Amino acid sequence: MSFRTTTDVTYVEDVSPGRGALPPRAWYASSDAKSLSLNGSWRLRVSATADAEDDSFAEEGYDAGDWAEVTVPGHWVLQGDGAFGSPVYTNHLYPFPVDPPRVPTENPTGDHLRFFDLPEDWPALDEGGAVLRFDGVESCARVWLNGTDIGEFKGSRLPHEFAVGHLLKPTGNVLAVRVHQWSAGSYLEDQDQWWLPGIFRDVTLLHRPPGSVLDFFVHADYDHTTGEGTLRVDSDVDGRVSVPALDIDIATGESVTVPVEPWSAETPKLYDGELVTAGERVPLRIGFRTVVLEDGLIKVNGRAILFKGVNRHEWHPEKGRALDLETMREDVLLMKRHNLNAVRTSHYPPHPAFLDLCDELGLWVIDECDLETHGFTEQAWRDNPVDDDRWTPALLDRAARMVERDKNHPSIVFWSLGNEAGTGRGLTAMAEWIHGRDSSRLVHYEGDWDCRDTDVYSRMYAFHDEVEKIGQKLDGGTHKRRELPFIQCEYGHAMGNGPGGLADYQKLFESYDRLQGGFIWEWIDHGIKHPELGYAYGGDFGEELHDGNFVCDGLIFPDRTPSPGLVEYKKVIEPVRIDGDGADGTVRVTNKYDFADLSGLAFEWAYQVDGETVEAGALSVPDLSPGESADVKLPEPPAHGTGGETQWTVRALLATDTAWAPKDHVVAWGQFPVSGRQSPSVAASDRPAASEKLITLGPASFDARTGALKTIGGVEVTAPRLDVWRAPTDNDDGAEWQTDTRYGMLWRKYGLHRMRHRLDAVEVSDDTLTVRTRVAPAAWEFGLATVYRWTSDGERLKLTVSVTPDGDWKVPLPRLGIRFGLPQADAVRWFGGGPGEAYPDTGTASMIGRWHSTVDELQTPYVRPQENGARADVRWVELGGLRIEGDPEFWFSARRWTNEQLDAARHLTDLTPGDTVWVNLDHGQHGIGSQSCGPGPLPQYFLRAEPTEFSFVFSTAR
Repeated sequence: MSFRTTTDVTYVEDVSPGRGALPPRAWYASSDAKSLSLNGSWRLRVSATADAEDDSFAEEGYDAGDWAEVTVPGHWVLQGDGAFGSPVYTNHLYPFPVDPPRVPTENPTGDHLRFFDLPEDWPALDEGGAVLRFDGVESCARVWLNGTDIGEFKGSRLPHEFAVGHLLKPTGNVLAVRVHQWSAGSYLEDQDQWWLPGIFRDVTLLHRPPGSVLDFFVHADYDHTTGEGTLRVDSDVDGRVSVPALDIDIATGESVTVPVEPWSAETPKLYDGELVTAGERVPLRIGFRTVVLEDGLIKVNGRAILFKGVNRHEWHPEKGRALDLETMREDVLLMKRHNLNAVRTSHYPPHPAFLDLCDELGLWVIDECDLETHGFTEQAWRDNPVDDDRWTPALLDRAARMVERDKNHPSIVFWSLGNEAGTGRGLTAMAEWIHGRDSSRLVHYEGDWDCRDTDVYSRMYAFHDEVEKIGQKLDGGTHKRRELPFIQCEYGHAMGNGPGGLADYQKLFESYDRLQGGFIWEWIDHGIKHPELGYAYGGDFGEELHDGNFVCDGLIFPDRTPSPGLVEYKKVIEPVRIDGDGADGTVRVTNKYDFADLSGLAFEWAYQVDGETVEAGALSVPDLSPGESADVKLPEPPAHGTGGETQWTVRALLATDTAWAPKDHVVAWGQFPVSGRQSPSVAASDRPAASEKLITLGPASFDARTGALKTIGGVEVTAPRLDVWRAPTDNDDGAEWQTDTRYGMLWRKYGLHRMRHRLDAVEVSDDTLTVRTRVAPAAWEFGLATVYRWTSDGERLKLTVSVTPDGDWKVPLPRLGIRFGLPQADAVRWFGGGPGEAYPDTGTASMIGRWHSTVDELQTPYVRPQENGARADVRWVELGGLRIEGDPEFWFSARRWTNEQLDAARHLTDLTPGDTVWVNLDHGQHGIGSQSCGPGPLPQYFLRAEPTEFSFVFSTAR
């Protein structure tokens, strides 16, 4: 009888960062040293436990012909149609027992094999060495090359390099990598995202010629008082540095000061240079800038900056965190085109190519360490690794690998210690090491509210009133904290419909110097493409422990289509404010850039009558410096006849093509009314006529018993009646740790989703049909006395709705208006806000004009279906053969399913179009807020139950 030798996997639960890896260094591409990408098709065998298989697969000659194939970079659970396991999503709960550093025996383990030959032009094996680099592996890997064990490592989103020149062969090389899903490192990687094992970033073999570059640090400071930059490049290997555009040719370690154009997120000037040693040339992209904490403010190049940022997880709906360069570029271009100027790399260093793009195109970066221990909050932070000295070497290793890899990027202005890891000695050690290694940047960490280790007071999801107190330095705390600048590293939770209240936050940021902006949570919905569900979220793979669609909280949808939230954010943070007074024909333009003047923009005006442009032209605006304003006279309004609602629209456009958007891309805009709208009026000149079954009034017919509208001008109508229900948004439902203001749940508790309509009277007078009802939820004593009054002038039909609450209303209303059905409708035209949806606290980007759409295009495809698609400030809408005017302006939405069906759907594929188009005409909507993680709507956006009257005029479409 024989026994297989037990495989040694003790390293999996070792708190050390690993063994065998080279010291961390800068990430760069060589001009002439050879490299070989080992990306592509690998062989894969997945086992249920860490020790299920021995190490023989790493030996030369091993037959892996029956193994599956997997693509690297990639995650094995996103390949093989589920054959290799499934993704798991948790926000902060560890999906395994918390017993650090132990992990479950059930530990999915992927053995990877890659066979390769060296290219024919690869240098002779005795000419220098070679380095094998892994840019990202989750969560623990052990590596063999040609049968030799070369080490293991943890730190999923950080690079690890191994010296392998002595092991290489011209042909028949065997690279073996054993990847464990769970390890001691998993306790440090409890970020709010999918748990996805695999080799998900590049694997590269790098030749290292004799005398090649090892590590180097580019110091490129800028003196804003002299306009000069000082360059010094420290290098492990002596060499020379040249920057032709600046006539620089100096030795490494030597400093030179010359006039330069500085780098900033608005003007990302990079100088091409080169570091040359005896054995290698390395291209440099140098940006001169200086980051300081001065006068209690974050200053770059002598000026305080305002972050208009976003948190960015790496995500692709099919490839997970395995992003390609084109996807990364698409992200940065979208950010720039939507006026964002900053990114927090939540919650780990991104692929280094992303930082290259930030340097090139211009984004401030908070580079965050691969560290989060959020799940320990369930144990009141007991046994938290960041306060346990045994883990400190691993924390310092992660800090060093981030800083050393990324230190030559001018876009990075902050190093962040990590996220939601409590407090402790390990974080202090990281901060001290970073401060000692790089004094040219500041240190960030949100959890350090006393700011013992950080250079900025950072919070997440602070409510508006607290943010204002912080701006006024009335927030208490330590003296050190009160003297530091404040940022919201997370705010405006972009889950589902929302976030609301962004304009209110931005007003605070711009009102108090101490408030230096913030970062929306987050960039993209992490939906996983699914053949039946469209996009899957937590729980859709059968996992018992999960956090549902909390992973879908981005400003863009999984396919990278901008959400209404991103369009709103673009308007809120636009770098040019355009205010105006339509009455006197003057527009006030304010430059809100931190560094750029307005010379890169062209301005144009348009004069509109009833939403249609009748004349447009160029507007001359001075090249204002940052912070400056100018009053600019608009031309005389063009003649347009009498009557009609008139307004000016002024836009700021790119004057020329840029690296991130073409000429005429709209950067900012403003609208100013000149003459107001005349409310629709209908003379009550027609008389109702009653028969046994019908009442006719002007173009309409009604049921004689119920008073329910049946037709208008031959168009069949499912009777309009009061509607207060909307399919609760993620922000309506709120977060589980919130209680008394989770109105989505309270609306259900009080039965607003099951209102009953009692008919009290149908009254016919000389000129009016009046229907009296009471609308109320079952099981409660409160309700809404609702009266419908119909009048007509013979051609048009007017409905006036009067609503009087009775009883003790404990909650605001979701919506207040009428809902009716049309047998068919497709094309939609309207005059009002558009082109996209808007709600009371998300309407900054809603532009008044004439718009058109289809019913299907009106829908916003939130990954979890919910209230969406309402257009605001509508004067009139035409659809299904009807024209509807409102007094006052109203919201409208139209969809091929009811609000109740929308509410019941968990995925978009649950929504089946019916034979009726349901139309909501709303006098009011409750605000949106961002209570899925942050504050709910501010009080001014509540839709309170109070006496209300509003009207609609119906006629056949023109």
